[in-house]
Amino acid sequence: MKSNNLLPQLGLFTTIAIVVGAVIGSGIFKKPAVMAGYLGSPELLLGIWVLAGVLTLFGALSNAEVAGLITETGGQYVFFDKMYGNLTSYLYGWAILSVIQTGSIASITYVFAEYTEYFFKLPRFSPDIENSYFMYMPFVGKIFPLKDFGVKSLTILVIFLLSLVNYFGIKYGGRVAEFFTTAKVLAMLILISAGFMYGGGSFDNFTLDSAEFSAGEIGILGGLVAALSAAFWAFDGWNNVTYIAGEVKNPMKNIPKALIIGTLIIIAVYMLINLSYLYVLPIEVMSASKLVAADVAEKSIGVWGGSLIAALVMVSTFGTSNGTIMVSARVYFAMSKNNMFFSPFGEVSSKFNTPGNALLLQAIWSAGLVMSGSFDDLTDMLIFVSWIFYALGAYGVIVLRKKMPNAPRPYKVPFYPWIPLIFVFVASLFVILTLYNDINNYISGKTEIINSTFGLMLVLVGLPLYYYFRKKKQ
Repeated sequence: MKSNNLLPQLGLFTTIAIVVGAVIGSGIFKKPAVMAGYLGSPELLLGIWVLAGVLTLFGALSNAEVAGLITETGGQYVFFDKMYGNLTSYLYGWAILSVIQTGSIASITYVFAEYTEYFFKLPRFSPDIENSYFMYMPFVGKIFPLKDFGVKSLTILVIFLLSLVNYFGIKYGGRVAEFFTTAKVLAMLILISAGFMYGGGSFDNFTLDSAEFSAGEIGILGGLVAALSAAFWAFDGWNNVTYIAGEVKNPMKNIPKALIIGTLIIIAVYMLINLSYLYVLPIEVMSASKLVAADVAEKSIGVWGGSLIAALVMVSTFGTSNGTIMVSARVYFAMSKNNMFFSPFGEVSSKFNTPGNALLLQAIWSAGLVMSGSFDDLTDMLIFVSWIFYALGAYGVIVLRKKMPNAPRPYKVPFYPWIPLIFVFVASLFVILTLYNDINNYISGKTEIINSTFGLMLVLVGLPLYYYFRKKKQ
């Protein structure tokens, strides 16, 4: 006989580890160099990280109130259902399943497999074989499933391994999150300390602009938006912990605490590591770096620096992939429990009390995205959509204050309604500027598609299924 209940088994420390582990992946090791190229100024670079961090904190503060009020498994999906109804919640859940979270799982785990090649060479087909087999994918174009076959195979293996670990019980997934989050934060603190101890570093780098910087074709505004988008990607995933609310002990208190404490830890680590990067490398050198963390480690630690960073990225991405796999399956589970998705995905293992079918669906779909090689293109398209949902989530605090005025709220967002409104304003501005830049790039011939528009189309593809399930439910 199958159980339909998920059990609360996770404490505060594990919940904080899930918040931190879901955010700190590979972005902080690569994005600062890209952002330096867009901005050409250390002050602007640090300013963008501060802005992204403060905005993320505002989002977490707003989300924490709703998470303390609504403690059902499914997180944002359930929140949107209470705030705006089942159309908005379904489109969110569909976006999570079709690309946002499955694409993130594919992308993050792929980085883990890539860095494995620093230590072990993975098998590949010859270029002739790789290029002989291709297919066309809507919105993306020509894809080559056999390209980097060894890396893709390891990626898929790790996805299924971590899905299996989480199938055996959320406690096991939680322990993996605790271990790898602790390991990655400690390793990053070692890298930060080594950077500041480097004798060739200089505090002058914090104010020395790039001598050869040019805004180029995208312009200053385009550079600021692109840099902010890169920082948002590095901070993405801060709200994932809400998906497992039904499996957290005392969720009304622990989830708001975990969101706030975890976000503050992430902001502190990100700011310190960026200061360490700049102390070792001038902005001009940083912008030319392919992997800024490796360059800093090689200068400050020596020949072992590259190995340390490769191992750190592997630890970081492995932990992030585990956390994303753990929490995301609960969204499809919640959709099914709400009779808005296929019923088998709402079933719980009677032995392990986990949503095994939802985990399997997620693993299979993520593996398909890995083989297509299209996950980075698709997730780039969906960043725009993600921030629409983030804005809706923050505004939902105000909606629920009116809809459920007397409901118990163990935590209330401070300075209400200004913090949610500021988050909504900046998130909306970011969405508008992203759409403007995408259209401008398309008109000028710099890109063949308007990423943000196609991101919306990918979400709207789920509408036929929505009407099918709504009719079935009625």
